[in-house]
Amino acid sequence: MMCSAGEKKDMEHIDADEKQAMDNMHVCSSWKPRKGGLRTMPFIIVNECFEKVGSYGILSIMILYLKNEYHMQTATAATILFVWSAISNAMSILGAFLSDSYFGRFHLILLGSISSFVGMTLLWSTALIPELRPPSSESYNNNSATPPQLALLFSSFALISIGAGCIRPCSIAFGADQLQIEHNSESDDRMLDTYFHWYYASCGLSSILALSVIVYIQDKLGWKVGFGVPAILLFLSALIFLLGSPYYVKVEPVKNSITTFVQVLVMAFKNRKLTFRLHHYYPTCDSHILTPTHNLRWLNKACIVRDGERESKPEDGSSSCTVEQVESVKGIVRAIPMWSTGIVMIVCMNQESFTNLRSNTMDRTLIGNFKIPAGSFGLFTIISLTIWICFYDRIMVPLLSKYRGQSGGLSCKVRMGMGLLFGCASTATSGIVESIRRREAIEEGVVKMSALWLVPAQALMGLGEGLNSIGQLELFYTCLPKTMSSFALAFYSLEVGVADLVGSFIVDAVDMVTSKGGTHSWLSSDINKGHLDYYYGLLTFLGLINYLYFLLCSSAYGPIQPATNSESQVTDQDIENFDYMELHSS
Repeated sequence: MMCSAGEKKDMEHIDADEKQAMDNMHVCSSWKPRKGGLRTMPFIIVNECFEKVGSYGILSIMILYLKNEYHMQTATAATILFVWSAISNAMSILGAFLSDSYFGRFHLILLGSISSFVGMTLLWSTALIPELRPPSSESYNNNSATPPQLALLFSSFALISIGAGCIRPCSIAFGADQLQIEHNSESDDRMLDTYFHWYYASCGLSSILALSVIVYIQDKLGWKVGFGVPAILLFLSALIFLLGSPYYVKVEPVKNSITTFVQVLVMAFKNRKLTFRLHHYYPTCDSHILTPTHNLRWLNKACIVRDGERESKPEDGSSSCTVEQVESVKGIVRAIPMWSTGIVMIVCMNQESFTNLRSNTMDRTLIGNFKIPAGSFGLFTIISLTIWICFYDRIMVPLLSKYRGQSGGLSCKVRMGMGLLFGCASTATSGIVESIRRREAIEEGVVKMSALWLVPAQALMGLGEGLNSIGQLELFYTCLPKTMSSFALAFYSLEVGVADLVGSFIVDAVDMVTSKGGTHSWLSSDINKGHLDYYYGLLTFLGLINYLYFLLCSSAYGPIQPATNSESQVTDQDIENFDYMELHSS
């Protein structure tokens, strides 16, 4: 049956309307609320800040709890705290590995938040229930803790360490996921720089809260309330983070970073006898990286196409590596020397326990009858750090950009080097002030010296941390692949953990060597009989040696280049046109 022209036109009009209606229904059915963005920042930052308030609030004054309630010697208590902090930070590598390879950042942060809360609750119970800790005694040698009591204490430490290991490497990278930060433009680099600074500043503010309000509560209201408040905060941390779940961008894990690292090393060793001139390389099919770079050329053999193999990406299960995998491993290997330069700096930073003991013997009066709690002097480090971050990001960077004609402020390496020097200045200042304090205590029998003399060294250390630590974070995040974001940021936490072990070794070595022959140790429980000024002098000397080591590592590292992400397709023609003899002749 034939249709008239008018009927045909009407049918076409009806078909167009139906098609439009179906398209609208498809759009409505597939529409999903936009995720990520700045609205997710409060949930993420509050979670991280509450975790730091809880952990820092107890760590800063824990040496007094171990000495007074568990009757431990100063050196023993300091060693335990160093090891605890080291484990907490070393756990970041495990957390980053599980995050990048299996569970994703969201699930690890949630797990860490719950673990921290349970651990803090156990620690709180040791203050609430007298039977869970040793009975009161004036002697350090009597009424020591029983094995079950120590087991409960160390179990609480372990759970808090697991929580820190899950949260710290994932939180800042999870925030970057929400902003969808890449490394392909100056505007993105500037956003990344600003994000790191303000994230670090917010964590600094949480540390200020921990070292002021929490420590003051512990000092005035006792351990029951002092541990109870952090436990409540950690519960709120987990709850608030969970409430933001519908709005998060949850990046799925894409690769096993540790397996890739080992695979490249094994294949490089297996192919060690192959020559560059005879072979091509496995490119990644979705990457514009055609050949490996010239540095660390011995790793390039991991992606050489062996005789009889296809010149394309190997199937899953093959032991061969791609160029992109090799370059990822190179990024880690090249960063290790730069990473190691911050260890001594962090050892110098982590001297709060001795600062607390010194301030406890000095006049802590601030205004009227108000006295600064002994555990709150780390507050001045955080204040200095926060002021520097605000000044640098809001004033210094715009000025440098204006007069240099390019975006960005000081390079990562320049800031790292400056931070090391400020760290040396801080320990030197601490040694001078301690020498004056000790002499007054011995000559006059009482210290009338104001504890505010400790502030300059604390402020210098805050400035050094703001320069060195943030410079390292940016270096690791920028130069390692985006698929290893959590692992890159766990690098810094691992460094803190290693620094804690080194600090523990230094404390034990100094205590053992200086107490030989019946003399008082530099780190004696009675600090007036010890020589903390000599100890700070030793740290200053080590810091200066470390700065020279940094200069060598910085020179060897060369210019900082962002990690290359997969962006374009590699064609067979590109591979054929590349001169593979270039690497051999270079």
